[in-house]
Amino acid sequence: MSAPAQLRFEPLNSALKAAGEATRLRILALLAEAELTVSELTAILRQSQPRISRHLRLLMQAGLVDRFREGAWAFFRLGERGGAAELARILIARLDVTDDTIARDRERLAAVRTQRAASAQNYFRLHAAEWDRIRNLHVAEEAVEEAINAAMGQAPMRTLLDLGTGTGRMLELFGPIIDRGLGLDLSLDMLAFARARLDRAGLRHCSVRQGDIYDLALANDAFDAVIIHQVLHFLDDGARAIREAARVLRPAGSLLVVDFAPHQLEFLRDEHAHRRLGFAEETVSEWMQAAGLQVALHRKLAPPEASDRIAVSLWLGRDQRLSIAQPVMSQVA
Repeated sequence: MSAPAQLRFEPLNSALKAAGEATRLRILALLAEAELTVSELTAILRQSQPRISRHLRLLMQAGLVDRFREGAWAFFRLGERGGAAELARILIARLDVTDDTIARDRERLAAVRTQRAASAQNYFRLHAAEWDRIRNLHVAEEAVEEAINAAMGQAPMRTLLDLGTGTGRMLELFGPIIDRGLGLDLSLDMLAFARARLDRAGLRHCSVRQGDIYDLALANDAFDAVIIHQVLHFLDDGARAIREAARVLRPAGSLLVVDFAPHQLEFLRDEHAHRRLGFAEETVSEWMQAAGLQVALHRKLAPPEASDRIAVSLWLGRDQRLSIAQPVMSQVA
């Protein structure tokens, strides 16, 4: 176990002052459980919005809390980097969750989560027929997820970035084996659904937020693995998205791309905003190589004979820093 990060006197003093107030300590305990908006914190803590906003501002200034925007909304989460963020987690770990105050806040948080889940399910209900139609067009999801697991199982990963996270399924799939997962998507409706899904699965170490796949607000070398699952066909510049994904990979990290093989279903372009009708093996492979990645695997999942379903392809690219070159494997399942 690594030693706790060291803080100079003033930052440590500021962090302790920020945390050492009843409402702010309660906020930290809540944000350790879930990402929350000001209005949600107001509902849970039964305090005015200006007062909650003031507390949050002090916590952010001390480095204990992070803030990020999704459209007109702002979400808050326990800090993820730096000595102050580490201090916040140490303090929260010492809290007795059966304490009356903490237990009451957690009950109200559960009510907020229930409301989120209801909203997400309503969105899914309204769009379920459309999603089911798309899902039934390609190779069975069970087979695709089995292939994804096999591909990602070739290298250990502690941190995972899911670009175009959609329903958050990839975070749910790998959540049990990673230390931290982050999903990005442009759609606020999909983010609400994904957030409810992660809440339901109890994956507190996984989060989602709004983000631009072409311009990630993330540092270089930040993740062990990145997944782009059924996203590239919506984009007008897949090569640029892959370059940006490669930028945030750590040395020897892995990028997995999953998307349709070439097909002729034009209605997907007209009715569902698909810009590309699938990708040839060499197209995505060349994009990965141009981004400095070694193509370690290409696998094509073909539908059963006489089936009109679309084949699905997987590409696994690896950052070549500190890695040993391995031959490309290409196979059809």
